[in-house]
Amino acid sequence: MPSLKAAYPLYLANEALTPNQDLEVTDKYTGKVATRVAMADAATIDRAIGEAVKATEPMARMAAYERQAVLAHCVKRFQERADELAYALCIEAGKPIRDSRGEVTRLIDTFRIAAEESVRMTGEVQPLDISARAKGYQGMWKRVPIGPCSFISPFNFPLNLAAHKIAPALAVGCPFVMKPASRTPLGALIIGEVLAETDLPKGAFSILPATRDGSDLFTTDDRLKLLSFTGSPDVGWALKAKSGKKKVVLELGGNAAVIVDRDSDLEDAAERIIFGAFYQSGQSCIGVQRILIHDEIYGPMRDLLVKKARALICGDPREETTFIGPMIDEKEATRLEGWINEARAAGATVLCGGNRAGAMLDATLLEGVGRGLKIREEEAFGPVAILSRFSDFEAALAEVNDSKFGLQAGIFTRDIHKAMRAWDVLEVGGILIGDVPSYRVDNMPYGGVKDSGLGREGVKFAMEDMTEIRNLVIRQRPVEAVPAPAQPSSPPSPPSGRTGWFGRKA
Repeated sequence: MPSLKAAYPLYLANEALTPNQDLEVTDKYTGKVATRVAMADAATIDRAIGEAVKATEPMARMAAYERQAVLAHCVKRFQERADELAYALCIEAGKPIRDSRGEVTRLIDTFRIAAEESVRMTGEVQPLDISARAKGYQGMWKRVPIGPCSFISPFNFPLNLAAHKIAPALAVGCPFVMKPASRTPLGALIIGEVLAETDLPKGAFSILPATRDGSDLFTTDDRLKLLSFTGSPDVGWALKAKSGKKKVVLELGGNAAVIVDRDSDLEDAAERIIFGAFYQSGQSCIGVQRILIHDEIYGPMRDLLVKKARALICGDPREETTFIGPMIDEKEATRLEGWINEARAAGATVLCGGNRAGAMLDATLLEGVGRGLKIREEEAFGPVAILSRFSDFEAALAEVNDSKFGLQAGIFTRDIHKAMRAWDVLEVGGILIGDVPSYRVDNMPYGGVKDSGLGREGVKFAMEDMTEIRNLVIRQRPVEAVPAPAQPSSPPSPPSGRTGWFGRKA
């Protein structure tokens, strides 16, 4: 079994530094301190941004094959350290070990995709002679790195969501500073350790655990040209409001819905919904929170979901059989327990679960949850989902849209017309047919609308955000207007004493 180091450094301008060991990282299952991490102060963050600015030109000069080599090195080293990465994730996030291994696989996938895309940063030749006035003009454009980037990553996918910022930046040649989540900084720091093995220009990256109060420069400093934040809506929109002139990409929350139509395979749908609602204790912005079931199948579908939810094993995330581990801390579990009790007091029925012990909360299903209750309107971000019924598909689509969030939605139906209708009208960033909204592949465009954010991740799409289009226009004079160059009467002689024009001694 792998183990954690006694302490981890921060990374400032590619170098590991341990100015302190102030941040305690706890084992989320036992609550005990598992290791310690160095924290950055405002002066360190300011210096990191300055070094990133200095690295802007050297990073932009890197050839595509050089950027690709850095990313390929990361893929190789992550594969070699996969067990260590999974164990660190299991401890710092309380994520069951099977899910932790899955996230390491996605980390590797994300860097591999970035390595492939790093040599495909293409532009376009564009004819400009769309009218007589533009005759003789030719245009073309290319993408260039936007410059120093600021990244703030969340606790729930500390490896892969950091990767979705770091890997595209390396692919296009942008230096960056990153603040990993204080509760789960280890994954990003191990990525930093691997990056420090490469020949990236000095200042290309800094990974700096810091307190929220001490990290304003990640948002406000005008030397940074892009802020990419993944986290809660309240924090994300507040950061955007004070981010100044820089481009902002926000991947925020959701209360994702899934529709189960009457022609669905109940066993298949139930299996996927249970996974989508309760994997990694429901701490996913695309976790299934609202389950809309057709009247004709509501009873049997409800019973099947309850049966499967009760069968899930809760406990130590190190155990191979564990499906639900602890939430990130007891405070979050207590919050969600309060939302469940609020719904129960308002007349909702708890079909299963609802019990809490410390940071552990049982898989919980409710029905009869009225409008206005937090468990319906807000993002639960825990192992809770609510059931409701519908008889009209259009009404079900309207109910999915009746949310301030719009990240992803799932539809179980065999009717292609309904699937296409959902794609047309649902106000979300992504729609999955025959699956839950909790599914994501790391090369697809991923992001939301409304309070779920703005911009898209997915390596290729993040690369577009981290670049600017630079246009070139060429005016071609008519051939008859261009004087012929003067022809010399005899060829010029090569320099004295040197090899002749065709390699012969002059």
